[in-house]
Amino acid sequence: MPPLETLQVFQSLNRSPNARLELCAELGDGLSAALWSNHHDAQDYEAPDHHTLSCYIGGGTGTFRRDQPGTKGGPDKLCILPADHQSAWVINGEIRLAHVYFSPEQFALGCVTLLDREPRELLLRESTFLDDAQQARRFHQLISLNWKEPGERLLTSSLAHEMLSHTLLSQVGMREGLRLKGGLAAHQRRQLVEYIDQQLAEPVTLGQLAGLCALSEYHFARMFRESFGLPPHQYLLARRLARARELLRGGSLPLGEIALACGFSSASHFTNRFRQAMGATPGEYRQAFLP
Repeated sequence: MPPLETLQVFQSLNRSPNARLELCAELGDGLSAALWSNHHDAQDYEAPDHHTLSCYIGGGTGTFRRDQPGTKGGPDKLCILPADHQSAWVINGEIRLAHVYFSPEQFALGCVTLLDREPRELLLRESTFLDDAQQARRFHQLISLNWKEPGERLLTSSLAHEMLSHTLLSQVGMREGLRLKGGLAAHQRRQLVEYIDQQLAEPVTLGQLAGLCALSEYHFARMFRESFGLPPHQYLLARRLARARELLRGGSLPLGEIALACGFSSASHFTNRFRQAMGATPGEYRQAFLP
């Protein structure tokens, strides 16, 4: 995911003289978060290249969309702003709101791993002033943490992943009138997901994956990205890091053994990759989940 300060929704608020950024953090895995306060403002979002989950922490009773002036916000109201959407907002009075931003690649990975569907078939439904008590509680828990503290930053990442999974399970719909061309067949996708998850400890080549689908490496790589929304090497790395997080949370295996079990050549290589994705070392991540 691009750096937080380059995201359109973040940029738009950050440019406003009335909006104040209280907190922000890049959480790894294509996820980031920000906490804002604002008053007497107007905001327009035009086709951002990222998805945004928003929760009104306080105020917002004078906030509305220009195309829905009769519907007002309020505390614990949630908004889902998909990538490529367009919306214009008027903020009367005070508002405090939290955002979680996530990339189309992270959405695509969730479609495959959580929903077992081809990402191109699905869309994130736009929603304004949604009532969802469970999701609102997660937002309140998120902002109660100290994002500058490494251990708590890891908990913010876990919460953000829970928010994303909840959104995928409740706010994703089928694209209407879609005629898919290209990409891999459903049985090929399932076969690839099973094979990759079984081979996470082993070296996996593009040729091996392409051979499962009886395709050349070139055509396979193109069709894989069309189907999964990200290239094979990024998908494989994401699955390895997901397995590593499970092992770190659920046991006391030495880091070297976890590195090998997840297909990393050494503990140092594993640590570098994990830190790049999660913003902390594997040891710090494990420490955050100890009683």
